[in-house]
Amino acid sequence: MEVIRQSSVPVKNEWDVIVARQQGRQLAHQIGFTIVDKTRITTVISELARNIYLYTSGGEIYLAHLIRPDHSEGIQVKAIDLGPGIKDITLALQDGYTTVDGLGIGLPGVKRMVDEFDIRSDKQRGTQVCVKKWLVTEDD
Repeated sequence: MEVIRQSSVPVKNEWDVIVARQQGRQLAHQIGFTIVDKTRITTVISELARNIYLYTSGGEIYLAHLIRPDHSEGIQVKAIDLGPGIKDITLALQDGYTTVDGLGIGLPGVKRMVDEFDIRSDKQRGTQVCVKKWLVTEDD
């Protein structure tokens, strides 16, 4: 897999969440995602960035345009925070689990809206969530 372009947005306040969403939406548009998938990608970025803002002292959203060897394209969103980590990932991935008022989709919703989902969390080192959404073409 090849990374064509990459950017990052530091997340420390609510405005940073908006900036991350805008950059992600713009990249999804440039790649050629449909309006529905652009909305999904924007929602995923919102949820991940808000989690950084609400639960940690800061972090970053990384956005990347990916191309696989078969020439299919996609977007990768990686959220890395410096927070306390997630105590129980299994619980956090259950529908309906929440600790504060969020967008209502949580990590389970994020997982459903993407093609690939990976989460790692350490009590002292924070959390890293990496998701990928692949562009579906007429040939698929």
